[in-house]
Amino acid sequence: MAQHQPTEHIQVELDGAVAVVTMAKPPHNLLNRVFIEDLIQTFEGAIDSEARAILLKSEMKHFSAGADVDGFGADGSDGSPAAEVLDRLAAIPLPTIAAVHGLALGGGFEIALACDFIMASASARLGLVETSIGLMPLLGGVQRVVERAGMARGKEIAMFGRRHDPELLERWGVINAVVADDALEEASRSWAQQLAAGPTVAYSAIKELAVIASNEGVRSADQSQESAAQKVWASDDLQRGLESFSESGPGTAIFQGT
Repeated sequence: MAQHQPTEHIQVELDGAVAVVTMAKPPHNLLNRVFIEDLIQTFEGAIDSEARAILLKSEMKHFSAGADVDGFGADGSDGSPAAEVLDRLAAIPLPTIAAVHGLALGGGFEIALACDFIMASASARLGLVETSIGLMPLLGGVQRVVERAGMARGKEIAMFGRRHDPELLERWGVINAVVADDALEEASRSWAQQLAAGPTVAYSAIKELAVIASNEGVRSADQSQESAAQKVWASDDLQRGLESFSESGPGTAIFQGT
């Protein structure tokens, strides 16, 4: 595994075609402006590397226990508008997976929600807890739980400020999978490796259309589908897939990410 552009509190290595991004800010990966910017830049840097998928994890006791309140201004601003942070994360064309253990609270949960997929260990606890101090989620957590779970459940998650067990959030459609604590590392890497071996150009187009549908509605996504599909039609991987299908049936193509 090759090291790739580490920062003080963020480690990154290439495991084949997977960029494994590890948060390592003692004691609990508390978020502030600098840490969030480093994380986003690490994700953006993976685009220009050999990575074809990104796995986000933590080497601390928790995934992230929330915001470092000392890193925010008196008005609650950290100097980075939430919309800008979310736009940059949404613009990452590679599939992204958050592997959550321990606590993922407040901003920590919001960072996970900004990834395409969330896998959690059975003992993890996740929640938007900002209302416990009279605040609201500031990194798009409200929008994202409403998007995933629907209006009623999304408001319940954001307003009650509870720490939820992952099985409940999986039933509500907020997270994708729950695994045993000792299986999280292997299972999340397996998902990331499967995605990294897939048709990268097609994945990017799928993400693009999903973002448009979420932000602007299905009609806008329909209108954008042709231009997104043109990039896929022009990809070498599609030709590999078609040739493989013709020769040996579905599921046998070996994609190169181009």
